Amino acid sequence: MAAVKLLETRALSRRFGGLRAVEGVDFALERGEVRALIGPNGAGKTTLVSMLCGRIAASSGQVFFKGREITALPAHRRIRMGMAYTFQITSVFADLSVHENVALAVQARHAGSGLEAATVAALARVGLAERAAQRAGDLAYGHQRLLEVAMGLAQRPELLILDEPTQGLSDGEIDAFIALIRGLGAQTTVLLIEHNIPVVMALAQRITVLNFGRIIAEGSPEEIHANQEVQAAYLGGGA
Repeated sequence: MAAVKLLETRALSRRFGGLRAVEGVDFALERGEVRALIGPNGAGKTTLVSMLCGRIAASSGQVFFKGREITALPAHRRIRMGMAYTFQITSVFADLSVHENVALAVQARHAGSGLEAATVAALARVGLAERAAQRAGDLAYGHQRLLEVAMGLAQRPELLILDEPTQGLSDGEIDAFIALIRGLGAQTTVLLIEHNIPVVMALAQRITVLNFGRIIAEGSPEEIHANQEVQAAYLGGGA
């Protein structure tokens, strides 16, 4: 039985003036998988993800989600279709409580007691239940990252995109994050952009490597680790 493509791009490109940040990317994400996207700083990873989410427009090419072309759809429409994402720079509402941040993220999908239950459950899953009343801006950076993950999970997305989610986390929190992603099961597809290679190797079923805006390799963790071009461009540099 053929795998079901949840997300697909065809010749997707983004240029900023004369800079080709992403060039001709053909990418397919299967439903239910955990995929990692890795590469050196400046490889175009966040630009690619921003086009997938609708945060920035593509210069050319196409994006498909659940078989529907969404290239021109704004970000909020993609969220309603079942995407959720976090980015490298935290985007929590600093003056609101931890609980209120998650409640805002899910209010479009839940009402009344449903909203409250979803909020409480999401905070518990990322280990922030005891901090629910705390002002979000007072959280440590790593805990703000976990709050963003909670905000994404509470929307019950079909596709969860996480950009550098373990940045700022302690070793124990990273272990808990790995267990959390493993526990999502096939109901949530995960695209993980991550520099922490042990986390990538622990979680990803397949890895896509980007360099200078182009995909240079795709495969299992074992295949990527053994790939000489990837070693030269990224892993061999100790990143």
